[in-house]
Amino acid sequence: MASPRLIATDLDGTLLRNDRTVSPRTVAALAAAEAAGVEVFFVTGRPARWMGVVAEHLAGHGMAILANGAAVFDLHANRLIEAFPLPEDDALAVARDLRAALPGTAFAVERAFRFRREPAYAPVEPDGAPAASIEVLLAEDRAQPLLKLLVKHPSMEPDAFLAAAVEVIGGRAEVTRSSDYALLEVSGAGVSKATTLAHCCAERGVTAAEVVAFGDMPNDLAMLGWAGTSYAVANAHPAVLAATTRRTAANEDDGVARVIERIVAARRN
Repeated sequence: MASPRLIATDLDGTLLRNDRTVSPRTVAALAAAEAAGVEVFFVTGRPARWMGVVAEHLAGHGMAILANGAAVFDLHANRLIEAFPLPEDDALAVARDLRAALPGTAFAVERAFRFRREPAYAPVEPDGAPAASIEVLLAEDRAQPLLKLLVKHPSMEPDAFLAAAVEVIGGRAEVTRSSDYALLEVSGAGVSKATTLAHCCAERGVTAAEVVAFGDMPNDLAMLGWAGTSYAVANAHPAVLAATTRRTAANEDDGVARVIERIVAARRN
């Protein structure tokens, strides 16, 4: 294995505890990695507005890959550096086809700095914004890149919902999931955590062999497959456990921190 130069880690279910906090051991490990010259990238499905809990734990660069690869943000400056958006026309076609094939489906849109939803899409946080149809949502705020289309179903099993959506969408967009309920995330065709991580690494002269990645859910699979070294946390989805050869402890047991500590110790020796 090449000496690691960059650590790429998912957040929810991987780096963060179940209460969405960063443990003291993980805080120390992240700081030690940066001090040892190993760059850390948070690579997450989260939008920028949900990054406050971890923003201070990115050292000098402040950069994170958000929305499953659709955006690169400078969290310190709250600035969008680069976006790989889902075209609105593609999103509308996908939404109409999913609704026809899977009745009961509801949608929301995640733009660079704004979230909007349909009336039937129950939000996970109070948003205060008026709900509207997907046609209206996709017609609004077009000056902001559309990072992803969010898709919920009230009764389908999550993996079955994902499989059905993949069949409907085909290659027109990327579809994945990271939640433990029937919520899908649709990005532009060819956009994933892996593609944007590879792009950012290329800008830094970092090869895949020099990257260590961590994840737990299907939206991490492409990144874990691209990185030279990949770890599934013990609590990972069965597909992630099957796709990785390395394991670490669960997110509740500081699994990522344990590996980072070993990487830092090896660099010192």
